[in-house]
This record gives sequence, C-alpha cells and structure tokens, in this order.
Amino acid sequence: MAGTLFLVVGPSGAGKDTLLHGASKALAGDNRYVFPRRTITRPADAGGEEHDAVDVVGFEAAKRQGAFALSWRAHDQAYGIPVAINDLLAQDRHVVINVSRTVLDEARDRFDRVGIIRIDVPREALASRLAQRGREDQAAITGRLERAHAHRVSGDDVTVLVNDGTVEDAVQRLVSLLRDAEW
Repeated sequence: MAGTLFLVVGPSGAGKDTLLHGASKALAGDNRYVFPRRTITRPADAGGEEHDAVDVVGFEAAKRQGAFALSWRAHDQAYGIPVAINDLLAQDRHVVINVSRTVLDEARDRFDRVGIIRIDVPREALASRLAQRGREDQAAITGRLERAHAHRVSGDDVTVLVNDGTVEDAVQRLVSLLRDAEW
C-alpha cells in the first residue's frame, strides 16, 4: 500500500504554516509522516515557513529538469514540491504539505491516495491575522478575504479544520486528522 499525500490548503493567514510546523514537531518520532520543505522564489530570510530559496531562473531550470512533483505560481512567487515525495509515498510514508488549491486536480489525477485538509478561519479573525502580518495594505487584504471565501475547496477527499481557537488546539486537531485518516 502506498502512503497518503496530505495536501493542506487554505487562505493566506489561515495558519497553515504554523499548524504544519506544530504537527511536524508532534509527529517527529513517527517516521511514517514527512513534512518536506517547499522550494519558493523568495529569500530564505523573508519570514514564514522554512523553505528552499531559489531565484526565478533557478526555479524554472529545476522545473525543466523534473525536480518538482507539483509546482504553481501564486502571489508573485513560484512554489515547488520536491519530486522525492514520489519515493516517500511508494515507501508507505505519508507526505504532508501546504499547496495551492490550483494544483488539487492535478494531484488527484497523479497520486493514488490524496487527502485534502482545508484550513478555514472566520472572516473577522482572518482579516485581523492578515493585518497583523503587516505584509499588505488594506486593499490587498480585502482582495485576499474575497478570494478566501469565494473559492472553497470541496469533495469527498476534503476534511475541514476550522482554526478559530488556540494554536495548540488546532495543531492537536490536525495531528488527529492525520493519524485517523482513512482516505
């Protein structure tokens, strides 16, 4: 049996990176779960998740060479998931990673076992989180809020985690979802 590719999706500010970091720490002793680093065209010291930084030219070269199992562009950045996840899944390991909803159909077509975890946040809390990050002006935040609630991911393979409490509680719920998944 192959491992499951767990794809975590949700709007910017939903807490995906924080929850994934917490889940990776909670599951560190269980080698069935892998949380690979993404390759992103943003500086390594830009804040947020730990990632492999690369410039656009390097990203495109890596993509042409087949370095990514999945890749996409969003918010003026390019993102890639390492092709090494294919071997991990074949070894019955579960890969957990933050992706854009734009690659979900491709992932569903290409991988045998896909489980999607959609992180939702009430609109007011999301607006507050985006403002606290200080990365965007109010117009950009408003745009993100509109997109977040206009494009909801759904399907039989989607489980929703509402991140409206403490980080610790949400991490525990994510870990439980990963451990109890029967996708």
